[in-house]
Amino acid sequence: MSNQRFDGPRFQDRVMVITGAAQGIGQRVAERAAAEGARLVLVDRADDIHEVVAGLSKQGCEVIAVQADLENWEGAEQVTEATLKQFGRIDILINNVGGAINFKPFTEFTEAQIAAEINRSLMPTLWCCRAVLPTMVAQGSGVIVNVSSVATRGIHRIPYSAAKGGVNALTESLAFEYADAGIRVAAAGIGGTEAPPRRISRGTPEPRNDTERAWFQAHIDQTKQSCLMKRYGTLDEMAAPILFLASDEASYITGSVLPVGGGDQGY
Repeated sequence: MSNQRFDGPRFQDRVMVITGAAQGIGQRVAERAAAEGARLVLVDRADDIHEVVAGLSKQGCEVIAVQADLENWEGAEQVTEATLKQFGRIDILINNVGGAINFKPFTEFTEAQIAAEINRSLMPTLWCCRAVLPTMVAQGSGVIVNVSSVATRGIHRIPYSAAKGGVNALTESLAFEYADAGIRVAAAGIGGTEAPPRRISRGTPEPRNDTERAWFQAHIDQTKQSCLMKRYGTLDEMAAPILFLASDEASYITGSVLPVGGGDQGY
C-alpha cells in the first residue's frame, strides 16, 4: 500500500451503498461520490430517494434507488440483494441512517420513545453491517463507514447518545474482528450541521410549551458551546471526512472514530 497513487477520481467504478440518502448529509455524500466516479446504490424509506437518483442519473452517474426500512433485518437484506443483482459486488457501505427524535431530560422519555431512538440510530447500522459482511468477506475486501455523532456526550438526547455510543463500539469491534478479511471499518462522529429544512421528518414533535422549547434550545446551546469553533458545520464539511474514510487515502485507518465537530471530541 505504500506506493499507492491517487490520480483521478477516488471512487472510479467502486460500488458504494449510501443509506439515508434522500436528504441532508447522505444526499451530499452521494453527490460528491458520484462526481468522483462511484457507482451508487442510494437507500431511504422515503419516496424522495427516487428524485435524488433521477438527478444523479441525468448527470451520468450509474445509480439505483432502493426504498427500504432499515430498522429491520428485511430492509437491510433487501438492499444487499438489490446491490448484488445490479452490480455484483459491494465495495463501500456508508451507514448514514439515524438522528435524534426527541430532545428533553432523560426522565421525560417513555419506554416507547427510548426504543424508537435505538431503532432509529443504532439498528439500521447494525443490520446493514451484518447484511454486507458475507459479500465483503467473499471478496476479500470492503470498507464500512458509520456515521456516528459527537452527541455521545451531550444533554437532552440520552437514548440517541446511547445509540451512537453503540455505533462507535460496533465500529471498533467490527474492525478488530474483520481486519484479517481485508475489511476496514471506521466512523465519522459528526457534530451539529447546518442543512436545508428537512423534507422528511424524523418524527420530532413541535414543542408544546415554554418548558419544551427550553429543553430543545438547551441542546442547541450545548452543541455550540462544546464546539471550539462555536458554530455548526456545513454539509460539505461533514461529507468530505466521510468520503475520506471511505477512500484509499484512508487505507491505514480502521477501528477509528474521527470526530468531525469543530473541536468537540464527543467522547
